Amino acid sequence: MAGRHTNWRNLIMVTSFGILIAVELFGVALAAGWALAGLFDLGTIFEYIMMAIFSVFAAYGLLNLMRRMLKIEHLTEVD
Repeated sequence: MAGRHTNWRNLIMVTSFGILIAVELFGVALAAGWALAGLFDLGTIFEYIMMAIFSVFAAYGLLNLMRRMLKIEHLTEVD
């Protein structure tokens, strides 16, 4: 009977890539919120609001990227 085994190489690659892209996306989101609020002198409340809005966009982008990557990469192999 055929069994399924985890393809560790692809799993580690997908996990590492996800972490790398998440750090970059959220770093850009937080920096953009901070910079735009400082540029227009909006205050700290709007700074945090803009950071949160940009972080939602970053999370959405990361979610879509991971969904597409998991469709392509095979994390299990059939014997």
